[in-house]
Amino acid sequence: MPCHYLFEQTILLDLVDKAGYDFSFTPRCLMLKIGDTAPEFELEDQQGSLRTLSNLLAAGDVVLYFYPADFTPVCTKEACAFRDAYQDLANVSVQVVGISPQSAESHQRFVARYELPFPLLCDSRKTAIRAYGVDGLLGFGVRRVTYLVDQSRQITNRVVADLFVGSHMELVRKVLKDKEPA
Repeated sequence: MPCHYLFEQTILLDLVDKAGYDFSFTPRCLMLKIGDTAPEFELEDQQGSLRTLSNLLAAGDVVLYFYPADFTPVCTKEACAFRDAYQDLANVSVQVVGISPQSAESHQRFVARYELPFPLLCDSRKTAIRAYGVDGLLGFGVRRVTYLVDQSRQITNRVVADLFVGSHMELVRKVLKDKEPA
């Protein structure tokens, strides 16, 4: 697997005692960087259809964005910004795909309410979230990270901005500029 695992050596006795969960044995994946190979995943979308990275990449490059939760203010702003850029990205054969730990039902409501034209994938077990290294501190929550993955599964760009959407949209503008016909 392209991701480098860092096993936490410290025994977190206070957390184990208070939360009843032993974090000391949880593999912690480092966040993927530009040039890394994007890990394969198989997750359900909001309609219950299985999606894999390989199948998504068959149609072109993918803007893969990880976000904490449906219906929160910043996540809603981010999803709507990707919605607004969706057609321009589709015109240059780039897809948008969101991943968060919410259920298909939550994703369905989110897609319907904000008319999102792209799939939202359900990662309730955080398999892709961990593989891409975007799990929150001590396994709580999800980092707001956007990856541009090319058809060879290479990560060609990455943005990490937990609280602000502007950097993620700057990545979209760069993709559109780089892909525009000469």
